[in-house]
Amino acid sequence: MNGTKVSGSASCVGKCKVVNKSFPAQAISKSVEPYGQFFMDTTINTAASKQRGTGRSVASWTFTNSQWAAPSEPTKHSTVDVRCDNALPGAPRQVGCVNLQAVPVISYSLTGPWPEVADHIKDAQATGLPGKYGTTNFLTRLTDQKKIKENRNKACPSSLQRPPGKSCDEYAFASTWQGAKYGSGKFSRRMIDAGQNTNAGKALKGFYAYTRALEGDRFLVWIR
Repeated sequence: MNGTKVSGSASCVGKCKVVNKSFPAQAISKSVEPYGQFFMDTTINTAASKQRGTGRSVASWTFTNSQWAAPSEPTKHSTVDVRCDNALPGAPRQVGCVNLQAVPVISYSLTGPWPEVADHIKDAQATGLPGKYGTTNFLTRLTDQKKIKENRNKACPSSLQRPPGKSCDEYAFASTWQGAKYGSGKFSRRMIDAGQNTNAGKALKGFYAYTRALEGDRFLVWIR
């Protein structure tokens, strides 16, 4: 180890660029660890709408020693693919990035503020409908408002009688490709407390925004 130094660099593959990097040559010792850092940014055209691009950063470091014939071969480490976009429905100018390997999970509690919604989803998933947490039977987001309405109308047509204070709740969600019209043809519906249904729907909408779920993005539902 005596006399050995390490230095590093970074690069970006895809729609990204290195905007700042610092990993100067540093001596290796038992008491001090070498340190470097790199910062990346997306190169999507944020001046235009509905843009998206995927990229990954690659860090590389090399060891040198004056007693060696040549430096070491570079050691490289890559991040996972990251997607950046300004295509989020409802927020077309908001730029954000997500790890594509991570599967977002929305959670509803049987003892939370919307227990009737949670109970319905739990029973629906028990019949084999998709989206159950812990499986790879994903739900995928649907953003076309006309198709969402068609999903909802098939599961909960206006002709269906609603008891006082109740509204029709459907699963899989109308805002997914697994909904009543565009899914497998199997779905569940239940009359539940109207307030719970409305507020749980708002939570789902917020989940989509928070996780930057775009058209076709997958996710799961965890009933606790």
